[in-house]
Amino acid sequence: MGKRKENSTNMQNQKYVTQCDLAYAVCKLGGRWKLLILGKLEEDRLRFSEIRDRIDGITERMLTLHLKELEADGLVNRIVHAAVPPRVEYELTEIARELIPIWRQLESWGSRHRSLALPEKE
Repeated sequence: MGKRKENSTNMQNQKYVTQCDLAYAVCKLGGRWKLLILGKLEEDRLRFSEIRDRIDGITERMLTLHLKELEADGLVNRIVHAAVPPRVEYELTEIARELIPIWRQLESWGSRHRSLALPEKE
């Protein structure tokens, strides 16, 4: 892969994300699946298949990609147990645990907003 130009849009976006705290946070948690994955890991360590089974509609590829990103961002620990066959579990890091009250607030907001935006049909 070639080197990115200093004045490219990607480089400008990268600079903005590193300078703006809100943009940084949204970048780390954004996407359709990341908060759902983190939410499933709130209570306990889970294996890959347990996470996949608890999130309807996520593909194995998307789960793999997001778990790798979350691990690289320091939000998820990947624990490999020396066993045959190998057993891998995922858990929240302390940094991710700081987010629990925030995603609870988002969940509450989503519930209120959905009831206002999507009135029940009779």
